[in-house]
Amino acid sequence: MPEPSLRYASSYHAPVLVDAVLDGLCPERGGVYLDGTLGGGGHAEALLERGPAARLLGVDQDADALRAAGERLARFGERVRLVAANFADAVAAAGVAPGSLAGALLDLGVSSHQIDRLERGFSFRSGAPLDMRMHAAAGPTAAELLNGLDEAELADIFWRYGEERRARRLARALVARRAERPFATSDDLLAALQRALGPRLEAQDKARLFQALRIAVNRELEVLEAALPRLRDALAAGGVLAVLAYHSLEDRVVKEAFREWSRACTCPPRLPICACGGVALGETLTRKPVFADAAEVVANSRARSARLRLWRKA
Repeated sequence: MPEPSLRYASSYHAPVLVDAVLDGLCPERGGVYLDGTLGGGGHAEALLERGPAARLLGVDQDADALRAAGERLARFGERVRLVAANFADAVAAAGVAPGSLAGALLDLGVSSHQIDRLERGFSFRSGAPLDMRMHAAAGPTAAELLNGLDEAELADIFWRYGEERRARRLARALVARRAERPFATSDDLLAALQRALGPRLEAQDKARLFQALRIAVNRELEVLEAALPRLRDALAAGGVLAVLAYHSLEDRVVKEAFREWSRACTCPPRLPICACGGVALGETLTRKPVFADAAEVVANSRARSARLRLWRKA
């Protein structure tokens, strides 16, 4: 039998850590689950198969994803409802009442479909337009940021989101380059990166810097910070929130949120006795993140950076 994540792979996307996600969400107990990053519907299909009494609210801001998932999940009929929205707005957009969800999932990675479609501009392959928007009609493109932000703002993007120690040098080079002609394609940005940081820039560094720009374009960390407490409040008692992160910055946001929600006492550490009478909102089920095993990574290299964290509401 194929590895679970491969069993639910499609031409749109290969979901990662399928069994670990389902073991945490427990769809066999039934109830309503929200998949806030539906993608191609791989995790959703696995959840609905494993939980015959489960129902799904599938949310995505990408029209391509909703079309692909809708076709894939059509056989489940009225057990599925699809909603077009950003996952930060998923609870309100889907009309979810507080305390009503049995579980929720966020798979924060860019889908294989988005990466592979050159016109979406998520890769640094030659000729890709500098777009990078998850939702084609939302906010400025990567090119617009590169051409419009000042030097300090550009440096901040590559320092904060790309952890690039030469961010100021890079920002100066970008501003100088756009004075010659505006940024439009991946080739323009790659040439500027190599001019600023050296011609032997490795593929992983290119990926890291392109990712930093994508994070800024989609305001990914701000959106995640807004979404997590909304999903938490929508969970019923015993409901589980599962989050798949793909880089350290978003994983840190998840880790710190889960840790804070799992604390009973919120008093300053210097107080010898608890004075707040606080009660933990729930418990973190994964003290350390769950990673894909070697077999899954060999089959799907994009699983290498995935890390899963789970939290259960009290």
